Amino acid sequence: MNIGVFDSGLGGLTVVSAMLRYLKGVNIYYVADTANAPYGEKTKEQIIDFSIAITEYLIKNHNIDALVVACNTATSAAITELRNKYPNLIIVGTEPGLKPAISHSKTKKVGILATPATLNGEKYKSLVDELSDQYSVEVFEQACDGLVQQIENGETDTPKTISMLERWLAPMREANVDTIVLGCTHYPLVGKAIKQVIVHPVELIQTADAISKRVLSLLHERGHVNSGETQLYIASTGDIKPSMVEYILGKKIEIDRIVI
Repeated sequence: MNIGVFDSGLGGLTVVSAMLRYLKGVNIYYVADTANAPYGEKTKEQIIDFSIAITEYLIKNHNIDALVVACNTATSAAITELRNKYPNLIIVGTEPGLKPAISHSKTKKVGILATPATLNGEKYKSLVDELSDQYSVEVFEQACDGLVQQIENGETDTPKTISMLERWLAPMREANVDTIVLGCTHYPLVGKAIKQVIVHPVELIQTADAISKRVLSLLHERGHVNSGETQLYIASTGDIKPSMVEYILGKKIEIDRIVI
């Protein structure tokens, strides 16, 4: 089976890394839409247009059976439109892992780091409202303007990045938040720095494994036999750091430049 995966940049490769552990005998085609990054600061309409254009490219050029929207922002803005437009395509999105975070937290004080577009999205707001009605929990939200760019530039633990995290995380540290949701697929790449800034023990919640298991389950329903060699192909619409790709995946991968 052919699986398309996309994000605005490198972040979705954290999902691909998990998919490579779970999925066998598939071709994975990853598109980093760096020409239009970061999505978190774009309008909903722009993100929908980008998402549809990438999906059309993946269908036309790689005949994909499934699509993974490895971006919280694109999921929030565009997944409904994608599912309506491509009803026969398996489509799996990425949402902040608030429910597992709440279940895990002992202090019932949960932080969430995300892009402005994710935090302002209807899907996220409805999720928070639903969970707030079910659980007694205090949620500390923080939009991380500029963090995606820092990560894309390979600055995962530079003084500037640490300073940005310090500003955002200080209120969570003081409130004794014990669980933080990484609401952007880029953010696991600064997990070590986040723990350094928080100081006290904190659990970081990401959803790459859950996404991979969901994709595998849906492929099984279509008759997929999970065995054999998996191939990964990476393309970008703009500049991308090969050293960061190698850092995330643990190996060098050839990157094609494409126009969508």
